[in-house]
Amino acid sequence: MLDASHNFDALPPKPGVGYKPQHFNDILAEPGPVGWLEVHAENYMGDGGRPIAQLRHMAERFPISVHGVGLSIGGEGDLDADHLARLKHLVGWLNPASFSEHLAWSTHDAHFYNDLLPLPYTDATLTRVATHIQQVQDTLGRQMLLENPSTYLAFAESDMSETDFLREIVARTGCGLLLDVNNVFVSATNLKTDPRSYIDDFPLDAVGEIHLGGHDEDEDDHGAPLLIDSHGAEVVDPVWALLDYTLERSGPRPLLVEWDTDVPDWPILRAECDRAATALTKVPA
Repeated sequence: MLDASHNFDALPPKPGVGYKPQHFNDILAEPGPVGWLEVHAENYMGDGGRPIAQLRHMAERFPISVHGVGLSIGGEGDLDADHLARLKHLVGWLNPASFSEHLAWSTHDAHFYNDLLPLPYTDATLTRVATHIQQVQDTLGRQMLLENPSTYLAFAESDMSETDFLREIVARTGCGLLLDVNNVFVSATNLKTDPRSYIDDFPLDAVGEIHLGGHDEDEDDHGAPLLIDSHGAEVVDPVWALLDYTLERSGPRPLLVEWDTDVPDWPILRAECDRAATALTKVPA
């Protein structure tokens, strides 16, 4: 098992942004406060071409965080060996500052679902997720971060809280955590819980990155608010406030602004990074 002391120093405690190829020239010309970039692993598992060339160029200028969306860490079956091999190849040549994945599942038998689906928090799930995380860490030869999910329902069979589940995962595997503040807000709104209480109970000493992004507002069948984690809009004021509350307790951490759908022009995303930089300046080192 990896050492669980969590000395995170590969990424700077500055704002980062999810890199999109249409922003390549803008970021190089006017990065503003951006101190690091995140890429989705599955977009860079090829052997060449312009995307790989541009990523190599960006990696000479910025620390890179690789964020996976396809390992299905919580899936009942074995991890996909081919997918894991492609991930190992990417991490091998890129040597990113950080690698992370989601506490979710997206596969069943031979089927792959284009969603990050939730899990019940039970001992059986705990054992399965810990085994998969250890396999990833052994294969990559590095610590990974696990991201808290956005949820839309609670499982009746869960016998522990999400924060207790994550705390035990860290203890068993030595992995770190990626705290997505927008996910906390989305889940708390949908499940009618207190997002600040969730942050109070979160194992913040294990957090290597903090994320925030936009969400969509909808209603459920009974007319109650239903938030959808979309990464397709500006961060709303209540999420910025929850970020401030979190940073007061965690101290400065690498802070990523995610915007993956309906991606805007660079000045709009740059403005979100400026606001993230301001949030970090309010936190004592």
